[in-house]
Amino acid sequence: MTKTKAPKEPKRKEKTDSLPAAKKSLGLTLPDIESKKVMGELKGAKVLTPSVVASRLNIRLSLAKTFLKELEKRKMVEYVSGGKNLKIYKMLT
Repeated sequence: MTKTKAPKEPKRKEKTDSLPAAKKSLGLTLPDIESKKVMGELKGAKVLTPSVVASRLNIRLSLAKTFLKELEKRKMVEYVSGGKNLKIYKMLT
């Protein structure tokens, strides 16, 4: 004896939003350089690399690189060493 299989019902996706799917904004904005909180986070570090800045400020690595370049333009950090892929900076007092 063989069992007869019941036909499978197609899975239905439940829509949670009535609006069409919109792209989420990535929120790619630089942190406020004038903010004491942001600069206080960075002052505790001996050296600043893009990965250190990205992890402390919870931003993307590309934004951290741009942020460090901006700080260097404003003479708030000094370029110490590095190559093509890694740049090392230190805070100026």
